[in-house]
Amino acid sequence: MKPKPEKKDLNIQIGESIKAVREQMGLTQERFAELVNVTAQYISDVERGVVGISIATLKRIREVTAISSDSILMGKCDYNDVTLIVEQLRNVDAKYINPLKVIINKYLEAVAMSNQNEQTPE
Repeated sequence: MKPKPEKKDLNIQIGESIKAVREQMGLTQERFAELVNVTAQYISDVERGVVGISIATLKRIREVTAISSDSILMGKCDYNDVTLIVEQLRNVDAKYINPLKVIINKYLEAVAMSNQNEQTPE
C-alpha cells in the first residue's frame, strides 16, 4: 500500500483558492478540469492540497478564471459576486473590452425593460 502524500501548507492554500474561484464561477470539478485541460481527479487533488500545480497549469487556470496568479497564489480569492466579476474584467485582454461593453449594456437594457414590464399595471 502506497503511503499518503504529505500535504504542504502552500499546496493547501493554493488548492483552497482554486476551489473558491471554481465554486464562485459555478463550475463542477469535472467542467473546470475540461476547461483547464487536466483530469477531474487532478483538480480534486489540487483543491485538497495533495499535489502542487505547475506554472503551466497555473497559467491555464488564470486564463480560464481571469483571476490573477497573485490572487490564486496568495489566497486572495474570497470574492463576493461583484468583486469576482470586477477581478475577472480587470484581467481580460483589451481586445475583448468593447464586445464586453456591448454585451453588458444589452443585458442591462434587458433588465431595465423587464423591470418596466413588472411595474406596468395590467
